Amino acid sequence: MSATSTERAEPRAVRPADPLEGRTSARPSRRSRLGRPAVRLIGFALALVLALAAGATIAAFAGPTPVPAAAPPPVPAPAQGPAVVSAPTAATGASGLAVSQDGYTLDVLAAPTQAGSPGELAFRVLGPGGAPVTAFTPTHDKPLHLILVRRDQSGFQHLHPVMDPGGTWRTTTALAAGDHRVFADFAPDGRSEAMTLGRDIAVAGDFRPVPLPPPSTTATAADGYTVTLTGALVPGTASPVTLSVSRNGAPVTDLQPYLAAYGHLVALRTGDLAYLHVHPTGSPGDGRTPAGPAIEFLAEVPSAGPYRLYLDFAHQGVVRTAEFTVVAASNPGTPVSALSGHSESSAPHGH
Repeated sequence: MSATSTERAEPRAVRPADPLEGRTSARPSRRSRLGRPAVRLIGFALALVLALAAGATIAAFAGPTPVPAAAPPPVPAPAQGPAVVSAPTAATGASGLAVSQDGYTLDVLAAPTQAGSPGELAFRVLGPGGAPVTAFTPTHDKPLHLILVRRDQSGFQHLHPVMDPGGTWRTTTALAAGDHRVFADFAPDGRSEAMTLGRDIAVAGDFRPVPLPPPSTTATAADGYTVTLTGALVPGTASPVTLSVSRNGAPVTDLQPYLAAYGHLVALRTGDLAYLHVHPTGSPGDGRTPAGPAIEFLAEVPSAGPYRLYLDFAHQGVVRTAEFTVVAASNPGTPVSALSGHSESSAPHGH
């Protein structure tokens, strides 16, 4: 043997071969699967469905969502200023309930707005063509009669405004708070009959309604005057009514002519304020009609129920008003005729 011997190499431990080593994995990782676009889209859809289902469940417990009511159409402002309020619909055969009739319209331009404060009341009568009417046939010595009364039938006024060349009527008056009815009683030239149109106006302030006085056959006026009523109102008939004037217990026999008569009577039906303008059965100077104490009328009312009567009479240069509450009772079998607005007698009265 030689002095240097060949050294044998120590054997190395051999690691078993990994069968997956060097190969790309055939299954992608869970993370890589979730990252695919299609999977993300499906997940989003599933989340949306779950959210909608949860919302429906909450809504079922909470109840239906109230749907706001549709806003009503705007109400047009009155054509002629804020003082005018809507007028009632005209009833068949009744007078003074309509703003317009036969092409004529009561057009209120201005009215007092504060209670107790004098203010201007201005209006026009528009004709069938829409233009102001400027030609009127006088009735009871006046081309137009203006009647004002509050809706509770208090505050009666009988006025005679002045018309300007353009057809606008004007007067100044003070009114209590509340809704008032304006009546224009007139006869346009070319029309055979007078007509009455009505419209409401509102007056601001402390409204204190006045109860309707009970029925009575007597009424008083300032300065010691008493008026006594005899007769009954029967619907559908020309009812004779007599109003007798006394002062301090003595009959008044020297009444003065007022509007071509010894008395002027207006009747208003309680509730809708249907208007009846009645006339006496005689006239001053006709040789048969005394100057008091009795003033006779023929009145035709449209229906049974309470009415308010307003008698204007003149004595010693002053016009006074006496007011009554009267109940009209129907006779069996008597037809109720339409309210004409003007109960005429056989004698002329200034028409």
